[in-house]
Amino acid sequence: MKTKTWLKLSKLAAALGISALISSSALADEVNPKGYAVTDDTVTVGILHSVTGTVALSEAGSVQGERLAIEQINTQGGVLGRKIEVIQEDGASDWPTYAEKAKKLIVDDKVAAIFGCWTSASRKAVLPIVEQYDNLLFYPVFTEGMESSPNIIYMGPDATQQIIAGLDWVINQKKAKSFYFVGSDYIWPRTSFKIARQYIEKKGLKVKGEEYYPLGHTQFNSVINKIKLQKPDVIFSTIVGGSNVAFYKQLKASGIDLLKEKPLLLTTSITEDEVSGIGGENIEGGYSIMKYFQSMPGKSNEEFVKAFKARYGEDAIIGDTTEAAYLGPWIWKAAVEKAGTFDIDKLKEVLPSIELTDTPNGPIKVHENHYLWMKTMIGQAQKNGQFKIVSESKMMEPNPFMKGY
Repeated sequence: MKTKTWLKLSKLAAALGISALISSSALADEVNPKGYAVTDDTVTVGILHSVTGTVALSEAGSVQGERLAIEQINTQGGVLGRKIEVIQEDGASDWPTYAEKAKKLIVDDKVAAIFGCWTSASRKAVLPIVEQYDNLLFYPVFTEGMESSPNIIYMGPDATQQIIAGLDWVINQKKAKSFYFVGSDYIWPRTSFKIARQYIEKKGLKVKGEEYYPLGHTQFNSVINKIKLQKPDVIFSTIVGGSNVAFYKQLKASGIDLLKEKPLLLTTSITEDEVSGIGGENIEGGYSIMKYFQSMPGKSNEEFVKAFKARYGEDAIIGDTTEAAYLGPWIWKAAVEKAGTFDIDKLKEVLPSIELTDTPNGPIKVHENHYLWMKTMIGQAQKNGQFKIVSESKMMEPNPFMKGY
């Protein structure tokens, strides 16, 4: 990598509010009582994402974010004086494969942590593995909540920070009274819509339809015809992966103009990564609920975007899950250096106190439930593939079990 690129990376690392690396001459056995892949000079971690299959479209950016963070950390000298080495495995968009690869990374490769997974189904397949073998998974995606594990750090918004916040906005600001749900058929969309339906109906509003399709599904004309017949105020989509390309192209071909907002399109599953496959012209006008958009103003995000493009090319794009994945290695580094060890038990003790003061999307803090305090934003999709931010919340406490709702 060119010298000026490394300088950009180092500058961004400093902007995160993390102190320069703690130099350590401690021997491996002093900071590694559990026998992870740690030497006096290196520490090995795992990256576990789908680079093949229908979810690969969504997960590619997460790999890029994690690798960029690891490269930046290594330019500072690594973690506890050790450079990070990576073993990457392909989840292949198949949940049993995620479990198999997670076990391989922990048991055979003895990684000190895993950064990965995307769908809730993949996370739930890996959860018993990281708990059984006592390792850590840094998970970069928005979730339905209803889960909290001491072995997982949840870096995306929970249901209250995304689904409820988005519904409040569309009900209060757009005066929406009726909804039609369309989602992929697995746990995250189904649980998300269960939460959304209860919230909507509690307010005396109406859900006019609810449809689910297998991952990879490409024929949506039937449900689009139902939507046109029912005339909901809002199409609420949780379609995931490559199916989005077909859905939004067919939606536009049917004559539904999202810019007219009749119906309005609201989604919790579309970031800039998905728009790159869908085409901005096919989703222009739709609204997405996320904690991060590439178009966010602010010096820290500007530096992050510059560094990302310097690493992956000027045409590279950054979505919510890419930025969240980027945070994972930094949170892990901060915890390891605060604990002074790679010991998972010690990391569990200090993780809830970890705070990064100046990330690309502002300050974040790990809660005792292992989710993050964060802001929520509503972005309207633009033809150029970016989002125009139309609403931003205050800092929100994670509430994965929806206490009070």
